[in-house]
Amino acid sequence: MNIEELPGVGAEITGVDLRRLTEHEFENIRTAYAEHGVIFFRDQELTERDHIRFAERWAPINVNRFFAAHPEHPQIAMVVKEKDQRDNIGGGWHTDHSYDVEPAMGSILVARDLPETGGDTFFASMCRAYDALDEDMKTRLKDMRAVHSAHHIFGTGRETYYNTTDAGGNRIGNAAAADVLEDVTHPIVITHPLSGKKALYVNPAFTTGIVGMAQEESKELLSTLYAHAMQQEFAHRFKWQPGSVAFWDNRATWHWALNDYHGQRRVMHRITLEGCALH
Repeated sequence: MNIEELPGVGAEITGVDLRRLTEHEFENIRTAYAEHGVIFFRDQELTERDHIRFAERWAPINVNRFFAAHPEHPQIAMVVKEKDQRDNIGGGWHTDHSYDVEPAMGSILVARDLPETGGDTFFASMCRAYDALDEDMKTRLKDMRAVHSAHHIFGTGRETYYNTTDAGGNRIGNAAAADVLEDVTHPIVITHPLSGKKALYVNPAFTTGIVGMAQEESKELLSTLYAHAMQQEFAHRFKWQPGSVAFWDNRATWHWALNDYHGQRRVMHRITLEGCALH
């Protein structure tokens, strides 16, 4: 097994078959996941059952409430853009499931049908983003909490930021579940439950405000943090190939699926893993 650290964020792991991992290989992968926040694999030949078995070695599977499910394997969410659709899923910087009381640990995405060009995914390190803040900002953020919500993304009358309004093919649904989901708060700076590193835990899609702060002041501070976290030095652009697998940690990274392949089909299978409360 070879683990190569990538610029910005993440590591690419080669020389392993995810269908036949030894305990030693699995522990090395677990260590890399905690350290790097997102790990990538190439040339894998995972069936849907292989995908599920690999996910179950990590944590219980979180069956997504809003994405269309695989017709035979409900544990797998379908992330699909058809040739005639203009909007994609995940087309902006975000962190999955931050609107939950116990946000998802991470997601394992498997490439199934790729466009000839385009369709890359950006990832960004929120640990490196935090480390690069000046000391005054770190002190200011120390005890702050932010509000996270799914209403404006998945609920009735949802907005366009997450590119979910084009629900052709029932890609996104169950608005009623989002409408009744209560907003939650999390620390703006968390201690990562696996690595122990400090990380920024706000994101442009699901964070709607800061507890105890006026809306305009909250918006200004969040905008400052977002602009800081979007710097190229914290990011890596992953180019998908047949057999590619990405496994990211939602507590340590953002991601953004590029929507630059109009007229082409892209099908990805995603399994999301249960997480824990953040502190």
